[in-house]
Amino acid sequence: MNVMHNVSRVVHDRVSPNQLKTLSVNCDGPINALDTSKDNSQVVVAGRSVFKIYSIEEDKFEEKLNLRVGKNLNLNFSSTDVAWNHIEDHYLASAATNGAVVVWDLNRHSHSKQDFVFSGQHKRTVNRVRFHENDAHLLLSGSQDGTMHIFDLRKKESSTVFKTGNSIRDVQWCPPRFNDFFFAAADESGNVHMWDMRRPDRYEKQITAAHNGPVFTVDWHPEERNLFATGGRDKTIKIWDFPKNQVVHQIHTLASVARIRWRPQRRHFIASCSFVVDFSVSVWDINRPYVPFASFDKHTDVATGIIWRKDDPHVLYSSSRDCYLYQHVFKDAKRPADELVPAGLDMSIHGDISYATLDKPDLTVKTGRFFTTPKKDVSKTDEFLTYKNSLMFVISNTNKCLSMAYFVDCARNYQLSGAPLQEMCEHNAELAERYNNDQVAQSWRILKVMFTSSSEPTQRVLNATRKETQQEILSEAATPTNQIGNGDADNSSNTDSEEEEVVNKEDLTNIARGQIPEEWGILFADGDQDIPYNNIDGLQEFSLQPEAFQPRHEIKDLGTPLDSIQNGHDSPTISANESENNLLSFPTYSNGKEEDEVLGLFRNTVELPEFIFPHFVSKMLYHYAEQGDVQTAVCILSVLGPKHRPQIEPEVQENWFLSYLDLLARFQLWTTSNKIIKLCHLPLVSSLNQQSTRIHVNCHRCNRPLQRVGWLCDRCKLVINNCSVCHLPVKGLFIWCQGCSHGGHLGHIKEWFGENKQCPTGCGHLCEFT
Repeated sequence: MNVMHNVSRVVHDRVSPNQLKTLSVNCDGPINALDTSKDNSQVVVAGRSVFKIYSIEEDKFEEKLNLRVGKNLNLNFSSTDVAWNHIEDHYLASAATNGAVVVWDLNRHSHSKQDFVFSGQHKRTVNRVRFHENDAHLLLSGSQDGTMHIFDLRKKESSTVFKTGNSIRDVQWCPPRFNDFFFAAADESGNVHMWDMRRPDRYEKQITAAHNGPVFTVDWHPEERNLFATGGRDKTIKIWDFPKNQVVHQIHTLASVARIRWRPQRRHFIASCSFVVDFSVSVWDINRPYVPFASFDKHTDVATGIIWRKDDPHVLYSSSRDCYLYQHVFKDAKRPADELVPAGLDMSIHGDISYATLDKPDLTVKTGRFFTTPKKDVSKTDEFLTYKNSLMFVISNTNKCLSMAYFVDCARNYQLSGAPLQEMCEHNAELAERYNNDQVAQSWRILKVMFTSSSEPTQRVLNATRKETQQEILSEAATPTNQIGNGDADNSSNTDSEEEEVVNKEDLTNIARGQIPEEWGILFADGDQDIPYNNIDGLQEFSLQPEAFQPRHEIKDLGTPLDSIQNGHDSPTISANESENNLLSFPTYSNGKEEDEVLGLFRNTVELPEFIFPHFVSKMLYHYAEQGDVQTAVCILSVLGPKHRPQIEPEVQENWFLSYLDLLARFQLWTTSNKIIKLCHLPLVSSLNQQSTRIHVNCHRCNRPLQRVGWLCDRCKLVINNCSVCHLPVKGLFIWCQGCSHGGHLGHIKEWFGENKQCPTGCGHLCEFT
């Protein structure tokens, strides 16, 4: 009988028993929240610039009342949330951005329906307000200032205050059929607390780190006492077993979860909407967490509020920042599961390929393994809830081209820093060649030529110029006739280049001491070389003997080929023909060293066009990234460094680095991953290893985080580093449970959990010792 009842529910999800249809209305402003009246005949929408009540007609929404009226429209009319009283339906409550909680009475005979304003209790924005379902005079609020208030409408004051250390994002009363005094609160630290309104000093129960980030929404199951749902920024909806503090189901969504609501009369269905990216409202079956059971995609901006029509699982109301209010009917919903392709293909990190389909595939590959699911006859109405008969074929990796050994070896052995650029490029090229990846190896060698060889000609030019200058200085110092001769010394110094010799350092030293080398004896007459060097300035008349130097031919100053280049075609001292002849008659050298020096002089005198390497490097990196080889792209960026790195958008580089880090994490290459983070120049990536480096220790009595260094709780004045087994202070390694905050000596705790599962203090917590 129970099976037939469930099947009938699935059938009726397609066709609603009533004749309602999808409706919409433009509310003339972005909407932050909505709620329905007790009899489902009206709906209220609230936002920063809108506050209206609509009556729900058969074929339209009709505006009944605009509450945003009056002369003094202050921040009390700017609402972040709204709630309708479940018992006395003429009362409304709204949460304001200035920290006020406003109560509205629709039975007031004045133009303004504002009844009372609770101001001063909250110091920051109020995020949520909720009326008690059994007591019409109790109103619960949660604020960004970390406090929660229960207001008594009869006394018009706050009767109870609840304080936490973090901003409150959502509060929800427990269904009265289970507990009349409990409510849940979610905060931005990722914790969920269960409070008893009769005990404001401390919470009754806590779910620590319920989500990886802030928890934005909570909701109690209307029928199951032990089920409780939470949604957060980590893109997950978690279904908790409340007494055990365990996650029994987890749903993965496309974006951060903003609101969740259990579907009435459907035990395993829950609706959700997102903060960003996803504009649709999704309805999930918690037994199939990856594909929505139904989806409503009428909104053009993110949905900000969802609520089911009371006791009707086929009608859902939603509001959005696109200013529209919608009534969704299930018969118009999209079914994403119907559009899925009944086949799958995936490859493991080791290169194994798996292929799943409904029918046996016709594969040409003969090596592999088949896996089949047990055959089961599934009815049409039960297709979504149960799996279909399928077959999976797994092909083991036998081809080296699919192997990831190349990726792992390169990640471990690529040289990215600590050596000259040419050495790193050559090392990485040889590593790529080892795996026959010639394209990557050639890319590394091209980088080596681009950014290392381009600087060598310049250095050789500087060396040649410096050496030429030294030769000129030495030649001048080796010719004493320039200072002691008459006017004929200038002409006699211009001899043929074949007769010039470079003076070595020993000759210069002898000259400085006043000793003339013997081989220079032909330059002086007998006895002239005995003239002391320090008296050479006193000689007024001195000339070479006629036979000391006999020129072989008349010396003519024809200039050098370089003079024609320096003067250019516009020089008045040389004609174009003469310049051409001089260039054509430029001497050839058999010595490569002299040729390099001449080429270096040409580079000094002729401006060569600059070759723009970064542009081509950028195209190469984009090519590798598009091919999926982010490893090569990231490693090249790391090797080039700030000096040669091409100009690529930071967002693109961040995507490459994060993708590469994700691949390294899959292979558990943590050391390499940290090295990449350290070498990265992008702030978003380089700060990854600086996050989550601190573990907050809580007091095991009051669960309050320790505010200062040490093991002393400021609140209860208790030393918390005592061992839970031997009750003595721990002076060595201290092992600590983040769930119940108890701990002790490593050896004692290890011995205890070898035989037990619960905490040794008797608190009842199931500590996980790994």
